[in-house]
This record gives sequence, structure tokens and C-alpha cells, in this order.
Amino acid sequence: MKPALTDIEKLRQKKLIVFDIDGTLTPSKAPADKEMIGLLVNLLDKKLVAIIGGGKYALFKEQLIDQLPSQDKRLERLFLFPTCSTAFYRYEGKWNEVYSLKLSEEMKEKIKKAFEDTFQQVGYKHPEKTYGPVIEDRDTQITFSAIGQEVVAELGDKEGVRLKEEWYAKNDDLRQKMREILQEKLPEFEVRAGGLTSIDITQKGIDKAYGVRQIAKHIKVSIDDMLFVGDAIFPGGNDYAALETGIDYVKVKDPEETKELIRSLIS
Repeated sequence: MKPALTDIEKLRQKKLIVFDIDGTLTPSKAPADKEMIGLLVNLLDKKLVAIIGGGKYALFKEQLIDQLPSQDKRLERLFLFPTCSTAFYRYEGKWNEVYSLKLSEEMKEKIKKAFEDTFQQVGYKHPEKTYGPVIEDRDTQITFSAIGQEVVAELGDKEGVRLKEEWYAKNDDLRQKMREILQEKLPEFEVRAGGLTSIDITQKGIDKAYGVRQIAKHIKVSIDDMLFVGDAIFPGGNDYAALETGIDYVKVKDPEETKELIRSLIS
């Protein structure tokens, strides 16, 4: 793995910036704030931008699309890859689906059973109070969210993210253990820790490295001309796979650090 790129002049030479979303552009499952949206729109004046995240398209819409200026030609320079790049959307007067790699019903049932078996194997108990589905069928991906998929939607950004951070601090080692067990049970799938409280499962070979290669294929930009920005660039993190492509990257701590990076790119 190459070291993170720190030379600002080399960063500014990149033609396309690839962002993770949760923890990088937004708090977990929360909408991007106005400052971030303004910076992203300004960045689109200078660069192509792609976003790869674990959430489904509907969540991308809540977090980003609904916050962006509508009918803006600059959106044609923005490319969205929900559910860890199992789907791809681009703007052509409206947001159109380019591809979607759906799981079969048989695959979905096998994954859901593996989750239940894993919970039993490690003695995991769900929190007394959860918000929305704990195991969600995202069609192209099955996702475990420890406190439920709707915690931020129901409790708001501040309280919802606080509960997720609290669960993460107490349970991330157990989550990583469950991820390892699930990967052993499901060798034909990809299993990743996503965000603060999630485990994402997709078809084999579908991860952020796949997403980076799809960007190169569809957008016709070489990987050497891309920069990847994410907060989970560590073994087992859902951004780590992107580095398999040899892409240059910057690891950020949170959205505020991402804002500083974008300011440096557009200044």
C-alpha cells in the first residue's frame, strides 16, 4: 500500500476526486451541511467528482441530491455509486441509473441466515431499542445496522449520530469479529465494516476497488488521474479496498477535515 498523498500541488493536478460519503462528506447517514454542498459545487467547477458509499440510492438522495442545486449543468460532472458501487447513477437532466447489480433471492436468504447464525455464535444481543430494520435488503446489498437503519432519520442528526458513535466505541471490536466470521461463512461474497455501526455484504468482487475501476471505465479517466478521499482507510474498513487499484488517496478524520482538503483543491 502506498503512503497517503500529501503534496498539495500533486493533489491539485488530479482530474477526478472520489469521495466516500459517511464520515467523509457527512456525519453517518445525515444530510450534508450547506457549507459542504457549497464546497462540492465549487469543486465541480474545477474537477470531476465521484461518490461511493454504502447507502442505497434513496439515502444518497436524502444526504446529497436533495441538497444540491437542481437543474445545474455542473451536476453532469458528478457521478454517484451507491451500495458500495453495486449501482451507478449519473445526471443527464435527471438522475439516471447506469447499472445495478442485484442480489438473487437465494443469495439474500443465505446472507440473512449467516447474520443470524453469526449473532448466535458470538452471543450478540441487539439493543433494546432499535430504529427501523436492523438487517436491510438494499437489493444490491444486505446491510446490518446495529441500532437500525432509521436512527438518524427518527432522532435527528445530533442524537442519532451520538448513539451510533456510542455503540461504535463499545462494540467495534465485536463488529470486526462478526465481519471475519461472516466472511468465513460467505466466501463467495464481499463482507465489509461500513460506517460506525454497519456490516455490508455484496457480491464477490464488488467493493470500492471495483467502484474505482468502474469510474475509470465509464468516465474515461485513468486511475493515475484520480484521488480517493475517505475516513475508513484501514484493514477491514470499507474504504480500504479502493487502495488495491493503486489510486492516490488522502485519509480524513471527519467532514470538517474533508472541507479543509476541498478548500485546498479549489484555492
